[in-house]
Amino acid sequence: MTYIHPTAVISPKANLSDGVQIGPYSIIGDRVSIGSDSIIDAHVVIEGYTEIGERNTIYPFAVIGTPPQDITYNGEKTKVVIGNDNIVREYVTIHRASTKDSRKTVIGNNNYFMAYTHIAHDCVIGNHVVMSNLASLSGHVFVGDHAILGGFAGVHQFVRIGAYAFVGSKSGIDRDVPPFMLTSEPRAKLFGINRKGLARAGFSRQKIDDLKKAYRIIWRENKSFRKGIEQVKKELPPSVELDMLLNFFNGSKRGILR
Repeated sequence: MTYIHPTAVISPKANLSDGVQIGPYSIIGDRVSIGSDSIIDAHVVIEGYTEIGERNTIYPFAVIGTPPQDITYNGEKTKVVIGNDNIVREYVTIHRASTKDSRKTVIGNNNYFMAYTHIAHDCVIGNHVVMSNLASLSGHVFVGDHAILGGFAGVHQFVRIGAYAFVGSKSGIDRDVPPFMLTSEPRAKLFGINRKGLARAGFSRQKIDDLKKAYRIIWRENKSFRKGIEQVKKELPPSVELDMLLNFFNGSKRGILR
């Protein structure tokens, strides 16, 4: 059964599914839809063309669907689309898209956004992503499945962070972070394979060793990425993980971290 606290302000045009709970003083705008069994705690603001899936939990003072921080935006119809089973902690901000890409800010399933994290316009976030306190994404950032961003990490516009990558706290990410990699420091650089994270995720020792060899070949033994990629293809047996790593080099707008 849907529950709405008497002090909440809910537009009659909003679409709330069965089992949604809205806490005290929250504000839900005209074009918002919220899936079944989602919990919206106290003092949450959700507006714009925002679609939220099922079983999401949004904690106090989060703000979702407000206009992008883009001076060219002029109130156009753009969206935030959020999947299922996400946890959005206190003071998280998620902005709707600009008109410069797909017109959607997209968030997948089973993600955990800790307090004060920021997801800017046109970002695309996969599944099972963790953003620690005060981590921030600029516009048009892509984050792959199972990536983890440490506290205070900042990501530049148009950067891609690959699946299973780990970004250390206080890192400044100005270029793409390939899948399976560990990166850190204020001016971020790579420190090898995210071995502990991959082991926890159930990767076999053989797969981890192959990724370590690929890292060594591409980043340690070659001055050019092209030569390193060619050498990996010759020396290592093909696998889904190596394909993910090598294909990541295609289409970079910001370049790849060294």
